[in-house]
Amino acid sequence: MKFSENWLREFVNPPVDRGELCRRLTMAGLEVEAVDALGAGLDGVVIGEIVDCAPHPNADKLRVCQVSVGKDAPLQIVCGAPNARVGLKAPLAMIGARLPNGVEIRKAALRGVESNGMLCSARELALDGDASGLLELPVDAPVGTALAGYLALPDAGIELKLTPNRPDCLGLRGLAHDVAALFGVTAKEPASASIGAVSDARREVRLDAGADCPRYVGRVIEGVDAAAKSPLWLAERLRRSGIRPISAIVDVTQYVMLELGQPMHAYDMGKLDGAIQVRRARAGERVKLLDGNEHALVPDFLVIADSSNVVGLAGIMGGIDSRVVDATRDVFLEAAHFAPAAIMGRARKLGLHTDASHRFERGVDPQLPRLATERATRLILDVCGGKPGPVIETVQADALPKPVAVMLRRARLARVLGVTVADGEVERILGALDMRVEKTAEGWRVTPPTRRFDIAIEEDLIEEIARIHGYDRVPTRAPSGELRLHLPAEAEIPRARLRAQLAARGYREAICMSFVARELLERWELAGGAVALANPLSADLAVMRTSLLPGLVEALKYNRNRQQQRVRLFEMGLVFQVDGELRQTPRLAAVACGRALPEGWATDKRDIDFFDLKADLESLNALAGGAREFAFVPATEPWLHPGRSARLMIDGTPSGVVGALHPRLAKALDVDGDVHVFEAQLNPLAAGIVPRARPISAFPMLRRDIAVVVPDAVSYAAIESCVKEAVGQHLTEVIVFDRYSGQNLGSGAKSLAIGLILQDDYRTLTVEDADRCVTQAVAALESRCQARLRG
Repeated sequence: MKFSENWLREFVNPPVDRGELCRRLTMAGLEVEAVDALGAGLDGVVIGEIVDCAPHPNADKLRVCQVSVGKDAPLQIVCGAPNARVGLKAPLAMIGARLPNGVEIRKAALRGVESNGMLCSARELALDGDASGLLELPVDAPVGTALAGYLALPDAGIELKLTPNRPDCLGLRGLAHDVAALFGVTAKEPASASIGAVSDARREVRLDAGADCPRYVGRVIEGVDAAAKSPLWLAERLRRSGIRPISAIVDVTQYVMLELGQPMHAYDMGKLDGAIQVRRARAGERVKLLDGNEHALVPDFLVIADSSNVVGLAGIMGGIDSRVVDATRDVFLEAAHFAPAAIMGRARKLGLHTDASHRFERGVDPQLPRLATERATRLILDVCGGKPGPVIETVQADALPKPVAVMLRRARLARVLGVTVADGEVERILGALDMRVEKTAEGWRVTPPTRRFDIAIEEDLIEEIARIHGYDRVPTRAPSGELRLHLPAEAEIPRARLRAQLAARGYREAICMSFVARELLERWELAGGAVALANPLSADLAVMRTSLLPGLVEALKYNRNRQQQRVRLFEMGLVFQVDGELRQTPRLAAVACGRALPEGWATDKRDIDFFDLKADLESLNALAGGAREFAFVPATEPWLHPGRSARLMIDGTPSGVVGALHPRLAKALDVDGDVHVFEAQLNPLAAGIVPRARPISAFPMLRRDIAVVVPDAVSYAAIESCVKEAVGQHLTEVIVFDRYSGQNLGSGAKSLAIGLILQDDYRTLTVEDADRCVTQAVAALESRCQARLRG
């Protein structure tokens, strides 16, 4: 929001300078982002009139002008501006003047012709960026008058960086109330006298989408001079507010928007057919907007239409076919209240961002349309003439937002702010902000004005008191009393330790977007329960992720496409699903492809496989002391390779998956090579045990190796569990050191060579003890795992 300081001071004029005004605005949450000072260094610049203009005798592009400044004899000025002509009134810098750019004006000879000053462009005076020619002043500008006084300078263009919850300050009327409250002065209301109808001209308005547009105000003005030039004061206020003047009627609608905060639009009556309809777009409809671009519409868009065509996108931009041009004689003014939900995100879908959509998306005062129509009517009549018809107002009252009273408790205010604000000051602040205040036993019952969409709960009112009273007046005190420190459970593995473990095993941490494309989740068959965003930044960020893996695999593919052959990434983050209610689950996931080890002369050149990622996952279990039951069973996820994947079970509970991507999915994702992944629930993975010290046995270990033939369907986890249960406390470790399958074993069989590490804490085990343990292990394997001892 950019505005002229002088314009603001017409509504509220606090007794402070510009610097203090900007400081207080910033401290009140209305951050001043930029201040463009205007009019400094214009001493010695006056209004001159060119009374004669002749070609320069020695230069084709220069002219010798005689310029009157209200004295007896005109001054001779050499000028190269293309618009220099007899009768033109323009700024003249007299000899001795110093311009804002530092140039000092002296008497000079240009190509042999004496020049006694300089005719100036707007850029040379630091009033605008236009340097195409002299700054043209109105024909009634008084010759010889100081330019600064004529243009109401000095002034400043102040730009605010407003937060989305303060759309009321997107107009000077709303901003003036904040300034009045800050400095304890009174704000003036803009002129709002009702303009009576002079003609019977009117146009019917139908609200076919009343919930999206509960109030529409229109007015016909006949016989306007649309080619009339905007008065200098109006054009200058627009220019200092960052808006380029276009034409008188368009400038009036822009002026009213800046003054009141209500966007407006003017249509050429002669180009409208039948009644005005506010409705949803129909499939196949198209509209060409004022920017010259044509857009196809869907029913999601709210449109303004006549009986034949769409004439504008509601709350965004008008259509080019019904625009006001110089030949227009009758106009139809539109001022409406559009529900923010009906406008939000629509302009972005078309690649647009307009002043109107910026305001309507955030919320515009539903009571403004009639006031804005009356104000625009007055200005148009003053500038362009014409005969106004009656104001046509169409309302769906039940759909209009209604202010709701909010209770503000005195005790709550003091508790939250940590300082007591006097009752009189509270009532002054709220009253200056145009709120209706009723005193109660515990505090106040406050009804905000209709433009304050951000006032809904007690804390909103407390914030208003704090920012107007002054954040710098709220004392800074350290909290007293006992503070409870949150100490993590001793058994819990810190997240940083899990990260460090994966980094030590060659992974790099990635942070992917929490938003992904729905189509991506559908390819993974993970779209069930996905949370759709109401207003996504783009179609590629339309839903919240239900798994960390799709984003990680996309990051892996990005790196592979840039000549990174060995990629190992992990991420720790939240996934989101709706199952009756929104659930956020912390997870840890990793992806890997390429060689198992970095390339080197002494390293194995094999590619990474299922067992590498399984080992990485098991290394995380080792951080917990290895006391949990950490098992793997066949996985059924459709996006995993059916023969090279497993489901992780922690203490018998499904807690994750590990394996290779299904070739069908890898092809759909356009990922070359084998990609292995794992994803696990973070909480069970990080749940460890309190370490307990135990003495190291002073007695030697014994090792016995056995080779057993078992069916392929029997997993090693089942064999290990069987051996541990059969041998008991003497078994300290089980090692599988060979696997063999061949024709001599028969189809569907494999041979596993297993080492049993035996030890006792209190005595040396004998050969008989070792043989008994082997016998127990073999017997258990034969009975429970269909094993036979291999000779």
